[in-house]
Amino acid sequence: MRRWRLLLTRPTQDSAELALTLVAQGVYSCSLPLLAIEPLAETEQQRQCMAGLDRYAAVIVVSKPAATLGIRLMQRCLAQNPAGPRWFTVGAATAKILTAQGLAVYFPAHGDDSEALLAMPQLQQALAGQVSPRVLIMRGDTGRELLAQRLGSQGVQVDYLPLYRRVMPVYPAGELARRVAEESLNGLVVSSGQGFEHLRELAGDAWPELSRLTLFVPSPRVAELAKAAGAQTVVDCRGASAAALLAALHNQPVADL
Repeated sequence: MRRWRLLLTRPTQDSAELALTLVAQGVYSCSLPLLAIEPLAETEQQRQCMAGLDRYAAVIVVSKPAATLGIRLMQRCLAQNPAGPRWFTVGAATAKILTAQGLAVYFPAHGDDSEALLAMPQLQQALAGQVSPRVLIMRGDTGRELLAQRLGSQGVQVDYLPLYRRVMPVYPAGELARRVAEESLNGLVVSSGQGFEHLRELAGDAWPELSRLTLFVPSPRVAELAKAAGAQTVVDCRGASAAALLAALHNQPVADL
């Protein structure tokens, strides 16, 4: 029986951690990181935001880099965890970074995407009873626009605290196609819309062939983005966690190409 052989495209450390989980389940993978994290220079706006955390009904931290850099900024600004805001994350891995600093954090028990977060009763409770509730989203320089739009439609004022940018590492021309061929890969894994855009860019003229490989994505939004670009078999894992990917691998038969 054929088995999955996957290309992981997350940042280096995240791909290494995911690879360990996969190999323990008998899944082969190799890594070609398509996102690198660059912290943004600290600004007065960031410091003022941290000093005014008690203005917010909720603080949503959307990624592990946002959690790590947000904690560092809090420590430099000597910001205290006020009693007002509740802390939320999209997934358990991000929550773990915050809870290690003594913060009480809520995250969805099932699914690690914006939709699952928005459905949480704890988030709705945090917003209830306030005339003009405000939410702070700690993120990169882009991302989670749907989350902000949905909150805004509920009358919530949303502020962003950008902490980093995601850039594409530099690779030789043809590196993606070469890696897929040499490793006999039959699946590609991306963790975000920007990750897919970088995958498509790096594929270049080889995209028509690579688009035949099964593509595992974290959300319906990224799935639509991939399908619009011509990806032929797209699997929505409904989350970017290792558990979500493993469940998708279990349910998706290996395709013969």
